[in-house]
Amino acid sequence: MESPELNKSLPKPVYIVDGSRTPFLKAQGKPGNFAAVDLALGCARPLLARQTFSAEQLDEVIVGCMMPGPDEANIARVIALRLGCGKKVPAWTVQRNCASGMQALDSAAKDIVLGRANLVLAGGVEAMSHAPVLLNNEMVGWLGQLAMSKKTLDKFKTFAALRPRHLKPIIGLLRGLTDPVVGLSMGQTAENIAHRFNIDRLSMDAFAVQSHQRLAAAQEAGILNEIEALYDHNGHAYLHDNGVRTDSSVERLAKLRPVFDRQFGIITAGNSAQITDGAAMLLLASEDAVKEFKLPVMGKLIDSHWAGLEPAQMGLGPVHAITPLLTRNDFTLKDIDYWEINEAFAAQVLACLAAWQDEQYCKEELGLEAVLGKLDQNKLNLDGGGVSLGHPVGASGARIVLHLLHVLKRKKAKRGIASLCIGGGQGGAMLIERGK
Repeated sequence: MESPELNKSLPKPVYIVDGSRTPFLKAQGKPGNFAAVDLALGCARPLLARQTFSAEQLDEVIVGCMMPGPDEANIARVIALRLGCGKKVPAWTVQRNCASGMQALDSAAKDIVLGRANLVLAGGVEAMSHAPVLLNNEMVGWLGQLAMSKKTLDKFKTFAALRPRHLKPIIGLLRGLTDPVVGLSMGQTAENIAHRFNIDRLSMDAFAVQSHQRLAAAQEAGILNEIEALYDHNGHAYLHDNGVRTDSSVERLAKLRPVFDRQFGIITAGNSAQITDGAAMLLLASEDAVKEFKLPVMGKLIDSHWAGLEPAQMGLGPVHAITPLLTRNDFTLKDIDYWEINEAFAAQVLACLAAWQDEQYCKEELGLEAVLGKLDQNKLNLDGGGVSLGHPVGASGARIVLHLLHVLKRKKAKRGIASLCIGGGQGGAMLIERGK
């Protein structure tokens, strides 16, 4: 049963006037060529350069990021200063796991509604290939003892106490993708809901192939014009999302072994989101700012909702966030023109669609009187998603909102919803409308 509603539709208009993102670059087993700050700058600089106002006229910068590097404390402030926003523009970083980028947009919208800001740069970034490899506590303790050993004999004794177990590293990415409360990796939670809704291997592999085919078709058609090129220090250009597999097929994916439950599982690397680096940034504005700076309007942020659920079932988060969002605005699934639901796992998206058609789940978990209905997959993730694009944790929430606006414009449609599941057992969703 959902908790009583606290959120309300925004009482004042919040406009999304522009946005850009980087190509999403698949991790290649080593730190990528771009730190998180560099990724954010790569899309934010051209975004700001084409505006009618200067960077110093922003009221604040808000960035979602889960794994900033050691030189990126409060990464939003580092980004703001390097963008030339000046020392007077405040900046802050938000974290809500997979939805950190969406949380940045929601936080910006609230400040605009409250009259605290008129122009906000908000979005998300993640350089997952730069996730830290850490020393374990025993090794940290040993290093501390070594530092306190002043005499040669004391140092010798400390060195003699060093054991192989001290050298065992902590892989930050694996820890970050594991729920510390229930002790399950995100992939294991996907196995849970695949079993709950009888999602079979063939269905999820077919969904994964479709994701790659849709992204490949979008790249071929040249319609992903929200992407800004990146250039590394060697002058190499990165123009496109490079995780797409144009030769992907159900037959190829069927050969992959399960990753998270090797004996009984059905979740593989092929039907899961890729480990990826990327950033997406958007400009949000009040009505006064739109008029003052004569800004174009991509869309309007109508409403948002955050929900909690059992962490071991976290992939169903979109169901719990979208359902009350629809109810509050008196919409059905059919009233939404297009959808972006982040593809953390193919099984996770398919389980969400199945949950809305499951009478028991809708009644017992969502508090509905009947099934919500069937979502038309021809309106969902038209140009691929996390399985083909990748899922840079801090950035995805901003990317799906930005891309949904482009889809609405391309299709001359009015209304869309972007949503994500969130590690730790949450869901987030945003209702947006296309600008005139």
